[in-house]
Amino acid sequence: MGRTAELVLGLVGGIFGILVGIFAMFVGGFGAALGVHGAETITGLGFGAMILGVIGIIGGAIANRNNKAAGGLLLLSGILGFIAVSAFWIIPGILLIVGGALAFRSK
Repeated sequence: MGRTAELVLGLVGGIFGILVGIFAMFVGGFGAALGVHGAETITGLGFGAMILGVIGIIGGAIANRNNKAAGGLLLLSGILGFIAVSAFWIIPGILLIVGGALAFRSK
């Protein structure tokens, strides 16, 4: 039996995470163009969110081979994403954390 739920949640959460990262980078770039103080920080955190989305996709992809490592990667990317871009990360964060929790269950 496979771990289809973890795979799907990791992939969908990672894709949404990458999209959120692109959106945060856009907001940071727009703020920098307007001369808003601290906009460069938002751009950097958006880039970090994109990396966390890729980590989430990797975690989902290895769920069938190594469920403990997959669960760790999914939980890591889900939690750190909330730290990076907070409210933007609600949808991908929930998907990644649920996928990570499911990956740790025994079969």
